[in-house]
Amino acid sequence: MSSHSRQDIQARPLFEPSIVRRAVIDSFRKLSPIHQLRNPVMFTVWICSAFTTGLWIQALGGHGEARPGFILAISLWLWFTLLFANFAEAMAEGRGKAQADSLRKSKRDVKAKRLVGTDRQGASATVDAPDLRINDLVLVVAGETIPGDGEVVEGVASVNESAITGESAPVIRESGGDRSAVTGGTLVLSDWLVIRISSNPGESFLDRMIAMVEGAKRQKTPNEIALDILLAGLTIIFLLATATLLPYSIHSTRAAGQGHPVSLTVLVSLLVCLIPTTIGGLLSAIGIAGMDRMIQANVIATSGRAVEAAGDVDVLLLDKTGTITLGNREAVAFLPAEGVDIEQLADAAQLSSLSDETPEGRSVVVLAKEQYGLRERDIHALDAHFVPFTAQTRMSGVNLGERQIRKGAASAIEEYVQSQGGKFPDELRRTVDQISMAGGTPLVVAEGAHALGVIQLKDIVKGGIKERFAELRGMGIKTVMITGDNPLTAAAIAAEAGVDDFLAQATPEAKLKLIREYQAGGRLVAMTGDGTNDAPSLAQADVGVAMNSGTQAAREAGNMVDLDSNPTKLIEVVEIGKQLLMTRGALTTFSIANDVSKYFAIIPAMFGMLYATTAGGHGPLDKLNIMFLHSPQSAILSAVIFNALIIVALIPLALRGVKYTPLGAAVILRKNMLIYGLGGILVPFVFIKLIDVLLVAVHLAP
Repeated sequence: MSSHSRQDIQARPLFEPSIVRRAVIDSFRKLSPIHQLRNPVMFTVWICSAFTTGLWIQALGGHGEARPGFILAISLWLWFTLLFANFAEAMAEGRGKAQADSLRKSKRDVKAKRLVGTDRQGASATVDAPDLRINDLVLVVAGETIPGDGEVVEGVASVNESAITGESAPVIRESGGDRSAVTGGTLVLSDWLVIRISSNPGESFLDRMIAMVEGAKRQKTPNEIALDILLAGLTIIFLLATATLLPYSIHSTRAAGQGHPVSLTVLVSLLVCLIPTTIGGLLSAIGIAGMDRMIQANVIATSGRAVEAAGDVDVLLLDKTGTITLGNREAVAFLPAEGVDIEQLADAAQLSSLSDETPEGRSVVVLAKEQYGLRERDIHALDAHFVPFTAQTRMSGVNLGERQIRKGAASAIEEYVQSQGGKFPDELRRTVDQISMAGGTPLVVAEGAHALGVIQLKDIVKGGIKERFAELRGMGIKTVMITGDNPLTAAAIAAEAGVDDFLAQATPEAKLKLIREYQAGGRLVAMTGDGTNDAPSLAQADVGVAMNSGTQAAREAGNMVDLDSNPTKLIEVVEIGKQLLMTRGALTTFSIANDVSKYFAIIPAMFGMLYATTAGGHGPLDKLNIMFLHSPQSAILSAVIFNALIIVALIPLALRGVKYTPLGAAVILRKNMLIYGLGGILVPFVFIKLIDVLLVAVHLAP
């Protein structure tokens, strides 16, 4: 998918005509009892709708328990209730289907050069991409499309992944590192790659993405199942309570010698209005919309369970580099040794860094230029011979004739100085220790047998990250920084960033142990990772967000994939999960609170009919009609109509979600009770009365 098409998807209006048309058609398809059986509340409404339809047909023959027009009105609005609930679910699925259609457009048949052996210059056979199997080796050169998901085993190349991520900027993919995974359908822009195919046809990452965004593999989460059980329990309770009213009404009217028994149509209306139809009708839409919001954030969740778990997370493990810090250390100061002029140190530091293409090396050159006016040098005129950095020497440098300048770790430079017959100054050791304790990284510069001073490198903490961590803390979420730095450096950065805890010198085993310890204490843990060594921890975490740029092992281990490969996305993932749970809680509160108001509309009407002394249904219990509704029949019909229309009114809230605010669980509960609890009680009073007035005005009130 191109960057433009992905932006179009995210910018679509909520009720885009094409999605609405598809949703309307799907609403009727979902009327199947097999589909409704998955939702106990709505299946009860389906049975009630079919039952009242039968009562209406019976009434047409002159043997009805009530007027055919009244029964028909009730029956139609019960079917509308089902259709509106189906429409909410279909609208939630609509955006996913639209995204799936866009993803399908990015799939195309391509040819692949399958290697006969392991040598890229050896024999190869051209085959169709669908004919490739796991472990096949293929050669892809500049201008060709990668035929399937795989792992780079040889080569390095620039790849355009906009078909998957929506990001037009190319990325580097290479063998042997944490950026070796490639995705079928992406384009190689330069050089070449030998790729080992990691999936069979129909099982690629793109195929799984399409299935996930369509909701084909979406299963109910534990929270949804628990809520379904609660709603089913409430439905059974109200069903039993309603069923007992029929024999009671028959006995009461016979004993009193007046009034009319409660009709089956009224009892069915009472049941549908009292069971939690609002949340029952919107529950599926809320869950699907949560996954859709993840997709809009360029995160593919492998299940609704993962989205929901993100909302319950209370421990975040965040990698330091690229998440908490910018990822590139910068030179911030030159600290000369005793007797050394600072300009001399800056000059030597810049010369030793001219060939250093790392961000740290470039920052040294820039710092020397900005602070001391040292401009770029003519390398050829200087007859410079650069010494590259190696893991063995742990230093780099430059030779300028007889001048030998070196830059590197303190211990490496100390050995170098001593090997040249010099002595490493004690005050320089103290400077190195002070920088390390302050969370910085010291690089020592030496010329021959003389140590000139220290370059102070510092991890730059991202702007605003401390405030984000404070918000998370307010939500009851603990943040833990994971880093390979020594404990002193880690502690300094953790303090500056505002995280709650840190794990220094982290190994894969240490990360896995930490996650298990938190989980053993009843905590839910989320973490990010991109390397093969992160796979065990991603699999163990309750929410494992793998970077799309990472290895195949990491992507397979996590239950989410961040297409943008942005480690800070973990915070956004948690916020979307919280928003899902907040939306579900808010609408559940509103739905249950609705019942309180509907009691005051239907119960007085029902008992008013039971003890009626006039043909119009009026009697001694009219005082219970505190809403002053026109008649018992209009009261019941108004409540049924409101019960259907409120689902439509709440569809935008179910799809967009309630506004996310970083608050604790207790505060959110109080807010829900105040806004959605109190609102759920007051709103039906107002609108049931308005519907009743409207029915009277258009002469449709029974």
